[in-house]
Amino acid sequence: MVERGDIKAPLDVPQSRRDEYIDNYLLMTKSTGRLMLFAGDQKVEHLNKDFYGEYELGKIPEDDADPEHMFRIASKSTIGVYATQIGMISRYGMDYPDVPYLVKLNSKTNLVKKSTMDPFSNQWLPVQNVVDLKRESGLKIHAVGYTIYLGSTYEPQMLQQAAEIVAEAHSHGLLTVLWIYPRGKDVADEKDPHLIAGATGAALTLGSDFVKVNYPKAEGQESAEIFKEAVVAAGRCGVVAAGGSSTDARAFLQRLHDQIFISGAIGNATGRNIHQKPLDEAVRMCDAISAITLAGMSVEEAVNVYEGSKCLTLT
Repeated sequence: MVERGDIKAPLDVPQSRRDEYIDNYLLMTKSTGRLMLFAGDQKVEHLNKDFYGEYELGKIPEDDADPEHMFRIASKSTIGVYATQIGMISRYGMDYPDVPYLVKLNSKTNLVKKSTMDPFSNQWLPVQNVVDLKRESGLKIHAVGYTIYLGSTYEPQMLQQAAEIVAEAHSHGLLTVLWIYPRGKDVADEKDPHLIAGATGAALTLGSDFVKVNYPKAEGQESAEIFKEAVVAAGRCGVVAAGGSSTDARAFLQRLHDQIFISGAIGNATGRNIHQKPLDEAVRMCDAISAITLAGMSVEEAVNVYEGSKCLTLT
């Protein structure tokens, strides 16, 4: 557990907003210093493919076709923040006021392939709109998020937008999470460990509090070992790994445990491995992920939480 005095507020957070920044940090990390991010931005990123029809493990449950499914999961489980677009929050937030939120400020679909055009995810709205929503609604909005595609020909625009978002968010005491993926016609290997480390280092230079990246892969090397490079490169920017497509629960929890306790990552960012399940199972999966991320439990203990034979408790 971390105390208020353990938190180094960035110097671009005004003195008048430092208490608010620290409050947001403690709330979204459950006073552990680690982040359990429930990623729910795929309704734009992957359109309806992630929510209806067949997928890697069989058939997506009917629960997931309803956008409210993710709010139900977030409200019934232990998470740090639920990350989604502002329209989702403004439409459902009144029924889920106790959910901690992160507002994603840009998104794009996957319809235009990088063979046609390098990726560009333009900013949808300014940070001020989030600040206004938080003030008017009273919702627990702790952070904003933004995606950058390093290596894209549109990289300069995204870097500038990200820098401005981080600065403005900090000026209001909000935290930031940057999704950073090397991607474009000139990027030969999106999961190259050196490129992933470059992405986390870029997040640090932009002043972000956390960065979400893909888990690196390299032939003949253990991902948990080569991921250490990215964690070191990030310095005081916390690194979390994207969960990726749905996989076996035990295998996923083992990978998450390795990312945190071998690589040194500060948490997780998980979407499909949670919401592509019926509600009860999705809640148990959320709690199993938090058992590792926030409570420091073993993989076996987390599996027991997922299977319902053990309860998650944070002390």
